[in-house]
Amino acid sequence: MAHFAKLDENNVVIKVVTIGNEHVSYNGDPAGEEYCSNMWGGNWKQTSYNTRKGIHYNSDGTESADQTKAFRYNFAGNQCTYNEELDAFITPKPYSSWTLVSKEWTSPVAKPTSHKDINNNWILEFWDEDNQQWKGNPLVNEGTEAATIDTNIVYTWDPDTSSWA
Repeated sequence: MAHFAKLDENNVVIKVVTIGNEHVSYNGDPAGEEYCSNMWGGNWKQTSYNTRKGIHYNSDGTESADQTKAFRYNFAGNQCTYNEELDAFITPKPYSSWTLVSKEWTSPVAKPTSHKDINNNWILEFWDEDNQQWKGNPLVNEGTEAATIDTNIVYTWDPDTSSWA
């Protein structure tokens, strides 16, 4: 089976279909794209269901030994954009302040490099667009049935000291 994404006039994915192998060649050969266009009209691009961030994965979730199967950087999900220059499907922009760097959206402040607080609790981080900073809440009682995210505690990432405060 092969997957193909229908693109609108701005190269935004509006539909993804699966078609039988008898109608396609792989890794960008236009046969499948032409088949889809003839069947349903519009502009189509082949996409790899098992490719994420430029890495191809096996059906069990492990990284494939054959990375030649990695195709167009990401699977073409809803609202992804096909970038012709990069020959890649780019995920939707998460925040207005983020910029596209080498096929990935990047925040204006580097992501946290530490993921635990001073009590050794995991921190579930999130981007605060209004304040242009990373924030996080601790996961308390990890590994138990009582594990919860403590939303009463909000840490702020300090990129100068590489620590949570």
